[in-house]
Amino acid sequence: QVQLVESGGGLVQAGGSRRLSCAASGPTFSSYPMGWFRQAPGKEREFVAAISWNGGMTDYADSVKGRFTISRGNAKNTVYLQMNNLRPEDTAVYFCAADSRVGSANPSVNPRTYNAWGQGTQVTVSS
Repeated sequence: QVQLVESGGGLVQAGGSRRLSCAASGPTFSSYPMGWFRQAPGKEREFVAAISWNGGMTDYADSVKGRFTISRGNAKNTVYLQMNNLRPEDTAVYFCAADSRVGSANPSVNPRTYNAWGQGTQVTVSS
């Protein structure tokens, strides 16, 4: 099973940018659709963005469309989340996850389809 480690979190001012990275171990990373989710204190984990195994399709939560971009570098076994124009409501722990539907061209917004999760990285946006 693929193992995931997120990095890049931290404190940023509102309107600023941050890029999260998720490094994956395992030889079959390029076959997995990948996703980013986040969880704020007292709230349920929510979908942020997802990308197909080959990067050809992406999907975003309405709240981040136009501000966040998901991408992947299969040669580096890494998936990224570029976050621009950050808002205080983006404050959360961000998790990357690997989709169990190996080889799927359709990104999933459903956390139940993901069977491997990183430990999360905290992003705090100050106003």
